[in-house]
Amino acid sequence: MSKRQSGLKPESWLVHGGRAAEPGAPLNVPPIPASNFILGAKRQYSRADGTPAWDAFEEIVGGLESGRAVAFASGMAAIAAVFEQLPADAVVLLPDDCYQGVASLAAAGVAKHRWSVQRLPVDDTAGWIRAAPRADLIWLESPSNPLLVVADLAAICAAPRKPSAVVAVDNTFATPLNQQPLELGATVSIQSVTKFIGGHSDILAGVATTRNDALWDALRSSRALTGATPGTLEMFLAVRGARTLALRLRRAEESAMTLAERLETHPSVSRVRYPGLASHATHAVAQRALRGFGSMISFDLRGGADFADAVCRSVSLLRHATSLGGVESTIERRAALPGQEHLPASLLRLSVGIEDVDDLWTDLDGAIRSVAT
Repeated sequence: MSKRQSGLKPESWLVHGGRAAEPGAPLNVPPIPASNFILGAKRQYSRADGTPAWDAFEEIVGGLESGRAVAFASGMAAIAAVFEQLPADAVVLLPDDCYQGVASLAAAGVAKHRWSVQRLPVDDTAGWIRAAPRADLIWLESPSNPLLVVADLAAICAAPRKPSAVVAVDNTFATPLNQQPLELGATVSIQSVTKFIGGHSDILAGVATTRNDALWDALRSSRALTGATPGTLEMFLAVRGARTLALRLRRAEESAMTLAERLETHPSVSRVRYPGLASHATHAVAQRALRGFGSMISFDLRGGADFADAVCRSVSLLRHATSLGGVESTIERRAALPGQEHLPASLLRLSVGIEDVDDLWTDLDGAIRSVAT
């Protein structure tokens, strides 16, 4: 297992983890664009053995979660590697509200008769506990995407299950700074590095972290065999992004709380979903489970899909774009995307960045009011 330097808080580890210690070494791990190496040492071929930038990134994330990390080419590559470990005719428990890529991957496996899937509401803790003993994979996402429902991970992870069952938690929205799934008993924690860890909307990468040595070996093998390997430049940028994760996340979630409170009283907004609000359906669970409420908000506009689309076109500081977790704030209507048609038609998902909160509010409120008139 990767271990944080004794006594260091996560915020300090993010800055100092993954660095060389010997005199004369670069302070920052440089990108080494090499596919192969002179034979005779541990590192021979980067697809199987990685690069120094991989090593640094995996040490940072592994230490952050007190586990062993495996970096992948994308968040979906990390997710697919976990699903790849399932036996034939496996039973998968999946939230009713989860990332569309996961739902599509699960449906493809059902179509090929690889596994069966049972969908459960994220907040149906009793249902998850009842279903857990027959599952081979318990897939959780908390807070969920895009409805931001917070699962009672502690209770679900403690439920009786098969010795071979895997409890996987997509921890992308919370990040390891706000939630530690492995501490709660999860088998593996998965994150899209593309989002908050990278933080600058310029890379695709993913990571899976576990304390199960057999699963760690299996994930590394899957990565090498399928070629789901991250690029050297991507890992260099991931390390750079991780250094400022704590600063960016705290700034963004402070602004998110302010925006969520203002949106709750806006005449054109019918519903706001943010775990930090007392009105949120799973606020009590969020208070227990999360160290911070994150920087994602979803809200419904009263004017319907056309109204919501017009708002997205009218903002200027916020960016009308998909994805999330970057330094810039982004907004999009999720039901406009294929496979997301079941969502409320006017739901907007807002990823709050690090801009001045009053500038963000002026832009968002102005766009809503201009469309409403």
